Amino acid sequence: MRFNEIGQQLRAYRMESGLKAEEISARLGVSRAALYRYEKGEVIKLDTVNRLAELLKISPLTLLGIGVEYYTKPIGYMERLRQIEETSDQILQVFGPICYLITSDQFDNILAQIFEDQADSMGTERGMARAAAEQLLGVMISRKRMYAVRKPSIIGIFTTTSIQKFLTEGVAGAISTSDRLRNAARDVAAREMELVANLMESEPIGLQLGLMANGEPNGPFTLLRSRERATLAINPFPADALPATQSGVAMITGAEDSVGAHQRVSEIAWRDAIKGAAAAERVRAMIAAARG
Repeated sequence: MRFNEIGQQLRAYRMESGLKAEEISARLGVSRAALYRYEKGEVIKLDTVNRLAELLKISPLTLLGIGVEYYTKPIGYMERLRQIEETSDQILQVFGPICYLITSDQFDNILAQIFEDQADSMGTERGMARAAAEQLLGVMISRKRMYAVRKPSIIGIFTTTSIQKFLTEGVAGAISTSDRLRNAARDVAAREMELVANLMESEPIGLQLGLMANGEPNGPFTLLRSRERATLAINPFPADALPATQSGVAMITGAEDSVGAHQRVSEIAWRDAIKGAAAAERVRAMIAAARG
């Protein structure tokens, strides 16, 4: 058994469950320090794995890394993605208006303000909502910092429809907020797309961005490759989704057939994608149209 991977998945599923470390350790009859050691990759007994899986409402096989991992909330998925990105050398993203790892600090700032505004509207659950938002933002920003240090290569294939929606609604467009913040979110969205257009045009080493030429994919997915393995992540949650959003089920797998099928689709999409100055021109035209 790969205890390090068991520990990583344990942490991701614990965060998704909303249970605090002390709650889980109390139910297991172990210390909180012992639980943290499990999460860091210490040897764990199969009986403990079974009891943890029962507490977290997942299959023991999933916790052991056998089969497919499923996440129903952004926080668990984002934490697991952060772990996989730690060792990834290449990240290929299909769909979406942006790649979060290369967004500006302004994206994080406006998202934090919208999360805070949304939490303030939740009355007695305000404190819980704020804590969940801080936890999610912490994981996301940690991913971005790790990218800045490691600089894995990124290939991003975006879609026209998702960009137009992003420009029209702004960052976190699905979240109800004040008119002031919504207008600010639209401004940030436009600046993020200007950044994307500049990167498409300049084509820096290790970063390739393009526009999907034909239609829309069935759903967004990301392929992450390291020297040892390839991982497929299918994610229904946008980077600006609320922590407790349950609008779909995210899936992570290393199964060769799944990885291979998505690799073939992405290779065709990249081959046919609009790139370079032509892609930048289209993105700038969409920005201009959104600004009226």
